[in-house]
Amino acid sequence: MTLMHIVPGLDEEASEKAIAILQNRLSHEQEAALVLKHAHWNVTGPDFIAVHEMLDPQVAEVLAQADETAERIATLGGSPLGRADDVVASRTWKRFALSGRKSTKEYLQALIEYYNDMIADDRNAIAQLDNLDIVSSNIIQDHVQQLEKFQWFMRSHLE
Repeated sequence: MTLMHIVPGLDEEASEKAIAILQNRLSHEQEAALVLKHAHWNVTGPDFIAVHEMLDPQVAEVLAQADETAERIATLGGSPLGRADDVVASRTWKRFALSGRKSTKEYLQALIEYYNDMIADDRNAIAQLDNLDIVSSNIIQDHVQQLEKFQWFMRSHLE
């Protein structure tokens, strides 16, 4: 990879490794926004409006996370890849399989599982980034905190 520049205090190798980790996280964040919007459009049942309205702020926040991740990649001298085929090419996580009009319970259970994987992958990224670039690690740590909160909202609907 050819870097546009290297930020002070990091070397090229650390920057390239951090960018690769961040690109994977960016792709997952972009896909998560699409998955959440898909659920927003397709939830049904007695709790429809509560879940429908709960998901839009999550879409907005996950898109904001993606923007922050992409900007960090650019800050590190990389070029963030944000096209649909880039997301698919970067996928290392399970595909969200639930489709069509389903109950809020089915969508919430599937989204909780999706967040389980995303949070675990983010935590793995944090562990790697801690040794490469603490600033990038801190960004992903903030993202995890928000995702865990969103997951808590979903679990609370099912209790």
